Amino acid sequence: MRLHIELQDDLVTAIDDAAGPRGRSRFIREALQQALELRRQRDLLRSVRGSIDDAGGDWGADPAEWVREQRRADDRRVG
Repeated sequence: MRLHIELQDDLVTAIDDAAGPRGRSRFIREALQQALELRRQRDLLRSVRGSIDDAGGDWGADPAEWVREQRRADDRRVG
């Protein structure tokens, strides 16, 4: 399907520079596909936001101390 759109001259120049000779349509098509996929992903992430309770973690108030304790408890630790 053909589509007529109006773009600013500097945008068309940038597209032509990026797409190379005779690559404008493919470049625009791929850019639109990527934009639509990003929008779909963003909408999906927004739809599930908050669906997992934030119960905190095992690390408590001092995550650095928790990491040190985990490392000390690791039998593979050297030194």
